[in-house]
Amino acid sequence: MSNILPLLEFKDARACYGHIEALKGVSISIGAGEVVAMIGANGAGKSTVLRCISGLVKLHSGEIIFKNRRIDGLPPQKIAALGIGHVPEGRHIFQKLTVDENLDMGAYLESDSRVVKQRKEMVCELFPRLAERKKQRGGTLSGGEQQMLAIGRALMQDPALLLLDEPTMGLAPVLVDSIFESLRALRKSGKTMLLVEQNAWQALRLADRAYVLQTGTIVLQGPARELADNPMVKASYLGG
Repeated sequence: MSNILPLLEFKDARACYGHIEALKGVSISIGAGEVVAMIGANGAGKSTVLRCISGLVKLHSGEIIFKNRRIDGLPPQKIAALGIGHVPEGRHIFQKLTVDENLDMGAYLESDSRVVKQRKEMVCELFPRLAERKKQRGGTLSGGEQQMLAIGRALMQDPALLLLDEPTMGLAPVLVDSIFESLRALRKSGKTMLLVEQNAWQALRLADRAYVLQTGTIVLQGPARELADNPMVKASYLGG
């Protein structure tokens, strides 16, 4: 993070679901233009971090600072308006709306139709399949195409920070490669991303830095390449 302007700071955050403490004093930071990955087993708290940032889960204690402004406690719509886009696990597209209409929903904060058109063109360049299916209902798309649409919808607001929760879960290997190719293109364009991903190998190849979570606690952090060579990470998440 040296020489990289901090965009988001997640400070000593604790979060609970009922009496279960999901995060136990987690601190992470993301610099402008960085790609940061979070890896860990199911239930480690990775998705909870994203949900706290986007306002879907309230902190029990701690702070979230975005663009030098404290955002914990703000409602999700205000956090989105500040420039945070969230692609949730499970896609959650509008099944009955067309691809084109789904993208329009992602641009609801933008009133300039020319800007909306430009963003659609960018999304369709990133995901050519969406251009081919723009009049098709979201619910009739394949799982991979729905994931492309979910990412594209989030990009329609041109977020300063893009949160991605398990973008390749349940996809065939060829589609996993396609999604990561698109994420690499976004990285090259300078998009700041926080990525939660079950495919740790791909995530560490993409990311600049990474955090390893275990039962609500960060146990390792550092440059992604170094973590990819860490014996514990290799044994636990990279198949030895």
